[in-house]
Amino acid sequence: MLYDPDVMTVRHDPKRDDLGETGGQNALRFDGAYRIDLDVDDVENLVTFSEPPLELAIKTKAGLDLHFIGAHLKSKAAHGARNRDEVMRFSIANRRKQLAQAIWLRQRITDHLDQGKPLIVLGDMNDGPGLDEYEHLFGRSSVDVPFRDKGMPKLIEPHAQIALSRRLAATPTTSRFFVNHRKRFLQALLDYIMAHMASFG
Repeated sequence: MLYDPDVMTVRHDPKRDDLGETGGQNALRFDGAYRIDLDVDDVENLVTFSEPPLELAIKTKAGLDLHFIGAHLKSKAAHGARNRDEVMRFSIANRRKQLAQAIWLRQRITDHLDQGKPLIVLGDMNDGPGLDEYEHLFGRSSVDVPFRDKGMPKLIEPHAQIALSRRLAATPTTSRFFVNHRKRFLQALLDYIMAHMASFG
Protein backbone atom coordinates (compact mmCIF):
# COMPACT_ATOMS: atom_id res chain seq x y z
CA MET A 1 0.00 0.00 0.00
CA LEU A 2 1.18 3.52 -0.81
CA TYR A 3 0.42 5.98 1.98
CA ASP A 4 0.56 9.75 2.31
CA PRO A 5 -1.65 10.93 5.19
CA ASP A 6 -1.51 14.51 3.92
CA VAL A 7 -3.18 13.63 0.60
CA MET A 8 -4.67 10.13 0.30
CA THR A 9 -4.20 6.43 0.91
CA VAL A 10 -3.88 4.19 -2.13
CA ARG A 11 -4.33 0.41 -2.09
CA HIS A 12 -3.96 -2.11 -4.93
CA ASP A 13 -7.47 -3.56 -5.19
CA PRO A 14 -7.87 -6.23 -7.91
CA LYS A 15 -11.38 -7.65 -7.82
CA ARG A 16 -11.76 -11.38 -7.34
CA ASP A 17 -14.46 -13.82 -8.37
CA ASP A 18 -15.79 -17.13 -7.16
CA LEU A 19 -15.04 -19.00 -10.38
CA GLY A 20 -11.24 -18.86 -10.40
CA GLU A 21 -8.97 -17.08 -12.81
CA THR A 22 -10.24 -19.04 -15.83
CA GLY A 23 -13.89 -19.05 -14.80
CA GLY A 24 -16.92 -18.16 -16.89
CA GLN A 25 -18.59 -14.96 -17.98
CA ASN A 26 -18.41 -13.42 -14.51
CA ALA A 27 -14.68 -14.02 -14.04
CA LEU A 28 -13.62 -10.39 -13.86
CA ARG A 29 -10.15 -10.41 -12.35
CA PHE A 30 -8.02 -8.71 -15.01
CA ASP A 31 -4.96 -10.94 -14.61
CA GLY A 32 -7.09 -14.00 -15.37
CA ALA A 33 -9.00 -14.94 -18.51
CA TYR A 34 -12.37 -13.89 -19.91
CA ARG A 35 -14.61 -16.25 -21.89
CA ILE A 36 -16.37 -14.76 -24.91
CA ASP A 37 -17.31 -15.90 -28.41
CA LEU A 38 -15.17 -13.57 -30.52
CA ASP A 39 -16.16 -14.74 -33.99
CA VAL A 40 -19.78 -15.86 -33.53
CA ASP A 41 -18.99 -19.55 -34.10
CA ASP A 42 -20.62 -20.77 -30.85
CA VAL A 43 -17.18 -21.51 -29.42
CA GLU A 44 -15.94 -19.48 -26.46
CA ASN A 45 -12.47 -17.97 -26.68
CA LEU A 46 -10.25 -17.16 -23.72
CA VAL A 47 -9.19 -13.51 -23.79
CA THR A 48 -6.36 -12.15 -21.63
CA PHE A 49 -4.62 -8.83 -21.13
CA SER A 50 -0.90 -8.67 -21.86
CA GLU A 51 -0.99 -5.63 -19.56
CA PRO A 52 -3.79 -6.23 -17.02
CA PRO A 53 -5.59 -3.04 -15.94
CA LEU A 54 -4.43 -1.58 -12.63
CA GLU A 55 -7.17 -1.29 -10.00
CA LEU A 56 -6.77 0.98 -7.00
CA ALA A 57 -8.93 1.83 -4.01
CA ILE A 58 -8.29 5.42 -2.98
CA LYS A 59 -9.36 7.34 0.13
CA THR A 60 -8.69 11.07 0.16
CA LYS A 61 -7.83 13.11 3.22
CA ALA A 62 -11.32 14.64 2.98
CA GLY A 63 -12.84 11.17 3.31
CA LEU A 64 -13.85 10.45 -0.30
CA ASP A 65 -13.61 6.78 -1.27
CA LEU A 66 -13.20 6.11 -4.97
CA HIS A 67 -12.03 3.40 -7.31
CA PHE A 68 -9.51 3.86 -10.08
CA ILE A 69 -8.90 1.66 -13.14
CA GLY A 70 -5.92 2.27 -15.42
CA ALA A 71 -6.24 0.31 -18.67
CA HIS A 72 -4.22 -0.30 -21.84
CA LEU A 73 -6.22 -2.18 -24.47
CA LYS A 74 -4.69 -4.28 -27.23
CA SER A 75 -3.31 -2.47 -30.27
CA LYS A 76 -5.15 -2.95 -33.56
CA ALA A 77 -1.92 -2.62 -35.56
CA ALA A 78 -1.19 -5.57 -37.86
CA HIS A 79 2.37 -6.11 -36.65
CA GLY A 80 4.13 -8.89 -38.56
CA ALA A 81 1.75 -8.86 -41.53
CA ARG A 82 3.57 -9.53 -44.81
CA ASN A 83 0.90 -8.72 -47.35
CA ARG A 84 -2.50 -7.06 -47.76
CA ASP A 85 -4.47 -10.19 -46.88
CA GLU A 86 -2.51 -10.67 -43.67
CA VAL A 87 -2.98 -7.00 -42.78
CA MET A 88 -6.74 -7.45 -43.04
CA ARG A 89 -6.77 -10.76 -41.15
CA PHE A 90 -4.52 -9.52 -38.33
CA SER A 91 -6.41 -6.22 -38.05
CA ILE A 92 -9.78 -7.96 -37.69
CA ALA A 93 -8.42 -10.46 -35.15
CA ASN A 94 -6.80 -7.68 -33.12
CA ARG A 95 -9.97 -5.58 -33.13
CA ARG A 96 -12.00 -8.59 -31.95
CA LYS A 97 -9.65 -9.08 -29.02
CA GLN A 98 -9.60 -5.35 -28.29
CA LEU A 99 -13.42 -5.23 -28.26
CA ALA A 100 -13.50 -8.27 -25.94
CA GLN A 101 -11.15 -6.47 -23.54
CA ALA A 102 -13.39 -3.39 -23.72
CA ILE A 103 -16.46 -5.52 -22.89
CA TRP A 104 -14.58 -7.07 -19.95
CA LEU A 105 -13.63 -3.57 -18.76
CA ARG A 106 -17.24 -2.38 -19.17
CA GLN A 107 -18.46 -5.28 -17.04
CA ARG A 108 -16.19 -4.17 -14.22
CA ILE A 109 -17.32 -0.54 -14.67
CA THR A 110 -20.96 -1.59 -14.42
CA ASP A 111 -20.24 -3.56 -11.24
CA HIS A 112 -18.84 -0.43 -9.59
CA LEU A 113 -21.62 1.86 -10.82
CA ASP A 114 -24.30 -0.61 -9.69
CA GLN A 115 -22.82 -0.32 -6.19
CA GLY A 116 -22.82 3.48 -6.40
CA LYS A 117 -19.04 3.70 -6.14
CA PRO A 118 -17.20 6.79 -7.42
CA LEU A 119 -15.10 5.69 -10.37
CA ILE A 120 -12.35 6.98 -12.65
CA VAL A 121 -11.25 4.94 -15.69
CA LEU A 122 -8.30 6.16 -17.70
CA GLY A 123 -5.63 4.99 -20.07
CA ASP A 124 -4.75 4.13 -23.65
CA MET A 125 -7.76 2.52 -25.33
CA ASN A 126 -5.83 2.19 -28.62
CA ASP A 127 -8.98 3.22 -30.46
CA GLY A 128 -11.25 6.15 -31.12
CA PRO A 129 -14.41 6.90 -33.05
CA GLY A 130 -14.00 6.77 -36.83
CA LEU A 131 -10.32 5.82 -36.87
CA ASP A 132 -10.57 2.95 -39.36
CA GLU A 133 -12.93 1.11 -41.66
CA TYR A 134 -13.14 -1.94 -39.37
CA GLU A 135 -15.30 0.04 -36.95
CA HIS A 136 -18.14 -0.28 -39.48
CA LEU A 137 -17.64 -4.06 -39.55
CA PHE A 138 -18.18 -4.34 -35.78
CA GLY A 139 -20.65 -1.48 -35.42
CA ARG A 140 -18.78 0.42 -32.69
CA SER A 141 -15.34 1.42 -31.51
CA SER A 142 -13.65 0.08 -28.38
CA VAL A 143 -14.20 3.48 -26.78
CA ASP A 144 -17.98 3.29 -27.23
CA VAL A 145 -18.17 0.15 -25.06
CA PRO A 146 -16.76 1.44 -21.72
CA PHE A 147 -17.82 5.05 -22.38
CA ARG A 148 -21.47 4.69 -23.39
CA ASP A 149 -22.52 1.10 -24.04
CA LYS A 150 -26.25 0.82 -24.78
CA GLY A 151 -28.46 0.48 -21.72
CA MET A 152 -25.55 1.09 -19.33
CA PRO A 153 -24.78 4.14 -17.16
CA LYS A 154 -22.61 6.55 -19.12
CA LEU A 155 -19.22 7.85 -18.09
CA ILE A 156 -18.21 11.47 -18.58
CA GLU A 157 -15.31 12.19 -20.97
CA PRO A 158 -15.58 15.63 -22.63
CA HIS A 159 -12.93 14.94 -25.29
CA ALA A 160 -14.52 11.65 -26.31
CA GLN A 161 -17.88 13.39 -26.50
CA ILE A 162 -16.42 16.00 -28.85
CA ALA A 163 -14.86 13.29 -31.04
CA LEU A 164 -18.13 11.37 -31.21
CA SER A 165 -20.13 14.45 -32.18
CA ARG A 166 -17.72 16.05 -34.69
CA ARG A 167 -16.92 13.52 -37.39
CA LEU A 168 -16.11 16.21 -39.97
CA ALA A 169 -14.56 18.92 -37.78
CA ALA A 170 -11.37 19.26 -35.75
CA THR A 171 -11.29 16.99 -32.70
CA PRO A 172 -8.94 16.59 -29.71
CA THR A 173 -5.95 14.29 -30.26
CA THR A 174 -3.37 12.60 -28.03
CA SER A 175 -1.24 10.72 -30.57
CA ARG A 176 0.42 11.26 -33.95
CA PHE A 177 1.65 8.48 -36.27
CA PHE A 178 3.16 8.31 -39.74
CA VAL A 179 1.16 6.01 -42.02
CA ASN A 180 3.66 4.55 -44.48
CA HIS A 181 1.29 3.35 -47.19
CA ARG A 182 -0.50 6.71 -47.24
CA LYS A 183 2.65 8.81 -46.82
CA ARG A 184 1.04 11.09 -44.28
CA PHE A 185 0.62 11.59 -40.55
CA LEU A 186 -2.45 10.42 -38.66
CA GLN A 187 -3.57 12.21 -35.52
CA ALA A 188 -5.82 10.29 -33.15
CA LEU A 189 -7.53 10.49 -29.78
CA LEU A 190 -6.44 7.26 -28.06
CA ASP A 191 -6.01 8.26 -24.40
CA TYR A 192 -8.97 9.03 -22.16
CA ILE A 193 -10.00 9.93 -18.61
CA MET A 194 -13.57 8.81 -17.94
CA ALA A 195 -15.49 9.38 -14.72
CA HIS A 196 -18.93 8.76 -13.31
CA MET A 197 -19.65 12.21 -11.93
CA ALA A 198 -22.94 11.34 -10.17
CA SER A 199 -20.99 9.03 -7.89
CA PHE A 200 -18.95 11.93 -6.58
CA GLY A 201 -22.03 13.69 -5.25
